[in-house]
Amino acid sequence: MPSITVVPLTPGLMSLTDYKSDDESDALSDFSLSVASSVTSYDASMRSASPAPSNYSVTSSIRAQSYRHEYGRGLNNYSEVYRLPADDEEFERLDKQHHMFKFIMGKYPPPLPEVLKDDIPGETKACLDLGCGSGSWILECARDFPHCQAVAVDLVPMQATNIPPNCRSEVDDINLGMQHFYGDFNVVHARLISSGIRDYHGLIEQVVQVLRPGGLVDFLEFDFRCYDENHRPIFSKPGVMEGPWLPRWMSLLNMAVRQRGGSPDASNMLYAWFMQNPAYEDIVYREIWLPTAAIYPPGHPDYWIGKVMGEDIQAFLKSGRPLLLGSGLQESLVDELQQRAHTEVEEARIVTFCRVESVYARKRVQL
Repeated sequence: MPSITVVPLTPGLMSLTDYKSDDESDALSDFSLSVASSVTSYDASMRSASPAPSNYSVTSSIRAQSYRHEYGRGLNNYSEVYRLPADDEEFERLDKQHHMFKFIMGKYPPPLPEVLKDDIPGETKACLDLGCGSGSWILECARDFPHCQAVAVDLVPMQATNIPPNCRSEVDDINLGMQHFYGDFNVVHARLISSGIRDYHGLIEQVVQVLRPGGLVDFLEFDFRCYDENHRPIFSKPGVMEGPWLPRWMSLLNMAVRQRGGSPDASNMLYAWFMQNPAYEDIVYREIWLPTAAIYPPGHPDYWIGKVMGEDIQAFLKSGRPLLLGSGLQESLVDELQQRAHTEVEEARIVTFCRVESVYARKRVQL
């Protein structure tokens, strides 16, 4: 099992922006995307009412309303910020990714079973999954804690056919605010949603209001970057078509997310944002370095992780196409980068890592 480093960071920890190279800064300013004019205002009418009227039967009309197809993939039809796919191919990738994270980090953060224990007369415990994706996490939580209410929120309705009776799917854009959830939940979970969040720091502030006293928040993100074997970020020179190719492709994706209005570097600030908020306590930071390909030989303790991550990256290369193409990059350039990155990962000759950062914390009982 790969090692998980619990790092005693301080609120002033260095973020990625503190050591950007001059080339990277130039790339950020030179990377012009035709996005701003295409971003439309949000339609509050698409939000699910909460709680009871938000139950969904996934009919063909609801499915048609929720999706649009671009560049051969199914994308959500509501947010111009989040432009990764929300189709069956992407959900299959997320299901496999979920099993990997369970293997690496455990099924739940250690305080969760205690937080969701049925121990307060008259109170039904409740769990909220923000940006649930395929629903793997929230569906398991609903089955493991059948006395709890589980709510799955995403930009498209959850597609699972075996949703437990204590779980419901809500269609919502949490960028619009979560006032309708204030005081309703004992657990709030989110995983890899930063590319669709305009103000991640503000999201953390709002979760304080969503949680009941003593509640648990559990966030996990990565920063759309590649790192070398010494865990230093790999920056690509602007205007030069040279490898390594996966870091170059990931860097372009990072910039495309930022130009769309997302928060691709939120993971680098997660711990600091939680530490700076006096409403949170018992804050635990976890940092995991995942190889982007099968760089370890069979028998090595991290061989399986490298193999699964390599498969995930290969699928992610296809998932990122709508975002890159929709950002104004030429299809020939995206095709070349994707193919070169695919070969690089498949051959596993270059050692690169993704950095995953996780924070879980409790809301203070007395504020």
